[in-house]
Formats: sequence, C-alpha cells, structure tokens
Amino acid sequence: MKNPYSMNDQTVLITGGGTGIGLGIARCMLEAGAEKVILVGRREDVLQEACKGLGEKSSYLSQDISKLDEIPSFAQKVVSDHGQPTCLVHNAGVNCKKPFLDLEDSEFMSVFDVHIRGALEITKQFAPSMIENSSGSILWISSMATVMGLPLVTSYSMAKSAMHGAVYNLSAEFAPHGVRVNAILPGWIESAMALNSFKGDEPRRQKVLGRTPMGRMGKPEEVGHAAVFLCSDAASFVTGSLLTVDGGASIGF
Repeated sequence: MKNPYSMNDQTVLITGGGTGIGLGIARCMLEAGAEKVILVGRREDVLQEACKGLGEKSSYLSQDISKLDEIPSFAQKVVSDHGQPTCLVHNAGVNCKKPFLDLEDSEFMSVFDVHIRGALEITKQFAPSMIENSSGSILWISSMATVMGLPLVTSYSMAKSAMHGAVYNLSAEFAPHGVRVNAILPGWIESAMALNSFKGDEPRRQKVLGRTPMGRMGKPEEVGHAAVFLCSDAASFVTGSLLTVDGGASIGF
C-alpha cells in the first residue's frame, strides 16, 4: 500500500527556500521522498550552501520574484532545467518593521510585491500545467499575524492576509481541475527574520513566549511536516484550508 504522506515523483518549487522556514520545508519534502526540490531566492551563495546540505535531489535558481517582468523567463528556465513543478510553496517574504504612520507607500508595496504579486505571477506560469494534468498542490506560507493585531508590521500582516483571499478564490477555481490550494499560518518560528525582529526588543520576545501556551518558538521543520501533509495525497480532500502551526499562540491568553 502506498504511503499517503509520500512525496515520491513530486517536483517541489519553494520560494525563499534558502533559509528558515523554506529550508525546513525543503528538508521535510526530501525526507518524504520528493524527486526534486528547487530552491528560489535572491542570494545565490545562500542557496548554494543550502543545496550542499540538502543533497543531490536539490537545486536552486537565483531570482528576485518581485521583478514581475522576469518571472516568465524564470519559469521557462525552471521547466527547461528541471521539468514542470507539481507543487509550489510560496514562502518568500520580507518585512518592514515600522509604525504605520511612518510607512512609505514604496515600502508598503515592496512587501506586497514579494508576498502577493510575485507569488501570483509564479502561479500563473505553473498552474496551467497542473490543471492540464489534473493534479498539483499550491501552498502559501501565511502567518498568525493575520489573526491577531501586531504593532509595527502592518504591511506584512496585510500582505499575509491577502494570501487568504488567494487561497479561497484559487481553490474554488482550481478544485474542479484536481489542483489544491492551501495555506499554513506559522506562529513564531526560529528563523532569521523572526529572530532579527527581536533584536533590541527583549520585552517583545518575552511577550511572544508568554502568550504561546507551548512556551517556546517553533522549529522550521515543524512547519515543514505540516507542508508535507498538505502537499501529499494524505490531504487529497483538503483545499481552501488555513492550517495554524503556532504552538497555540493564536488562542493563547
């Protein structure tokens, strides 16, 4: 009997895959048997180092996904070098920690360009093949910042919230064609972005731990295991779902 959690024969493309949550997801996908994992990011040296650790079934392409006009040629190179991805993981993200009243429009839109516009353009490039094959999975890495108010990260929180609209609407459009669309809402995870947000702000870190019932930050692989579930046949009847992986922070007191 086939293991329903297996990622055998799957080609997984992960944006923001060189570090943190993206790298954790990549490790878990390979452990689950993925045929190929393609890491996408802006820093080639980081991607190279990540692939060294992941092994021969991993590869990378350096690309800034906020450069929307480059996405079609990027997608062509993905297909020519690695074949069509069967699973997309939209994990690339940036933050702008700043009071809302001081936030410039250019700063606001730069966050949306990565989280939303770039991810949607990549989806446009690869979803048609999934639809043609009546199979595929698209996973968005959102945040529990969408279900609670957090100061200083308005642009980030709003961009992540927009992902939920994409999940609901794309899942409704793609489900009749066998393509599933879901999201994970991580809590505070031990990643460079999260740890950087705590620099010089120990009260913020203590507040995070104090309102997380499990009393700790999560590990990237704990998001990765959830990603494997949602992208595998084990979740074959799951689409339009928002799965919270936050140690209970969103329901903590």
